[in-house]
Amino acid sequence: MRQQTFFSPTMRDIPADAESKSHQLMIRAGLMRQTAAGIYSYLPIGTRVLRKIEAIVREEMDRTGAQELLMPAIQPAELWEESGRLDDYGPELMRLNDRHERRFVLGPTHEEVITSLIRDGVHSYKRLPLYVYQIQTKYRDERRPRFGLLRGREFIMKDAYSFEPSEEALDRTYNVMYEAYTNIFKRCGLDFRAVEADAGAIGGTGGTHEFMALADIGEDTIAYSDQSEFAANVEIAPTPQPSEKQEGTLKALNTENGAASADEVALRMDQDVPTVIHARLFYIEEAPVLILTRGDHEISDVKVGNFFDTLHVKEATPREIEQKFGASAEFIGPVDAPANVKIIADHAIRPLVSAICGGNKRELFYTNVAHGRDFEVEAFADIRMIQEGDSSPDGKGFVQFAEGIEVGQVFKLGTKYSEALGASFLDENGKSAPMQMGCYGIGISRTLAAIVEQNHDNDGIIWPKAIAPFDLHLLVINPKDEAQLTLAENLYEVLQSEGFDVLYDDRKERAGVKFKDADLYGLPIRIAAGKKASEGIVEVKDRKTGEMTEVQAQDLAAYLKEVE
Repeated sequence: MRQQTFFSPTMRDIPADAESKSHQLMIRAGLMRQTAAGIYSYLPIGTRVLRKIEAIVREEMDRTGAQELLMPAIQPAELWEESGRLDDYGPELMRLNDRHERRFVLGPTHEEVITSLIRDGVHSYKRLPLYVYQIQTKYRDERRPRFGLLRGREFIMKDAYSFEPSEEALDRTYNVMYEAYTNIFKRCGLDFRAVEADAGAIGGTGGTHEFMALADIGEDTIAYSDQSEFAANVEIAPTPQPSEKQEGTLKALNTENGAASADEVALRMDQDVPTVIHARLFYIEEAPVLILTRGDHEISDVKVGNFFDTLHVKEATPREIEQKFGASAEFIGPVDAPANVKIIADHAIRPLVSAICGGNKRELFYTNVAHGRDFEVEAFADIRMIQEGDSSPDGKGFVQFAEGIEVGQVFKLGTKYSEALGASFLDENGKSAPMQMGCYGIGISRTLAAIVEQNHDNDGIIWPKAIAPFDLHLLVINPKDEAQLTLAENLYEVLQSEGFDVLYDDRKERAGVKFKDADLYGLPIRIAAGKKASEGIVEVKDRKTGEMTEVQAQDLAAYLKEVE
């Protein structure tokens, strides 16, 4: 490809609205341009990288036996009503009506559509198992699109689905897909971890893992052991249960000098924050629930939702708290809580018998508080976020944190969708049973951004060879110099005939501009036909290491194949 007519214009300045490094570099290197907030056009160089990623995904998916198909982006809302997700998915689901006022959604995922397709086309165990996948644009009405492709309203995704006759078969396929994903991300050159995760709006009763590309800009936090293979999203990582006991007698404490919280009371009494009970009011399926955690712990909204088996978890507003308790959030607590408020506590509350909590009146607190004596708990559960330094849930080592970008996730859906939508089959005995389903997604465009986040320097992108938009970047330093131009033109033809994909900078630009653009584009190898062109010598630079080598033009193809 001749760069003179190649439509991927570079930029020198960093775009003002680009927060992440990948967003900055992908705009500056001409991979994409913003069309609207969270919506991008991919220019030729960006499209070439996407196609390389897609090719790797297709190879690995085909190897599992999955068949590629293509489903519509516009889906009937009735299908989402059948599955029960029309309301559960939330405001991120884009909805629209046609001219006849029929309701549709723009698909963020395709469980409903694929289940209805298989329901109508497969009825016997003889046709199972069945694996299908697609690569398609998806839609999500993000409240605040940010970080370029990492949090967009339109994105490219590979979603695959498996239909099985049994749970055992689903387990086997899940492992196959897990390995396929591991191969995909390794081939893309990503540094990643597979972690235990929450199923979220996709749902299902089986296990799920997220594949997280490690990056400082990551919106997810990974909790992992420093001595084992344990890794999980911090939102769902299980926490250890304490066993120690405390002592004390309940006392009321009126803080006339204006203590603003139970934490402040603890500090004034020379007690640690772990002796404080924090109380937060939630509405779970519209019912008020008081959630208790230790003062040094943080509630996991995901764990709360999983405990109640619902996506409808909402923290109460200040006004709702005042109406229910007669006090602001800083002063509420479980002692003498309203009778219609259910109390759920984290396991770490169980051993506290000398705690401090709010007294449900301004500047009123209780000390030496203990459950069972001073208040009743309906259930204890693991509902807090794990912390760095906690014991690893598998008993090996201690927990550390890392930031990550979710680039893929695998789910065991079980019969969530097959039962709701009637996707059943007749087994060997002629008995009807719901199909066991799995779901397997990869964010193609997000993977592209994650690769850039991990592979760059101050000068630009450094592409892993497997997904680089071109193999080589050939530069003629001074097109007015006949020897340089002749050598570069000959090399352009020879290298292409040898099977290399070449971007040829034949522009009438200064050498400095060409070198800066070459570093910004970040192709693995740069070849410059310059001052020694008359001697048949070119300069070869490895973009990753910066190593420079002079090579005779006649030996160049062989040299490049040797260093690949």
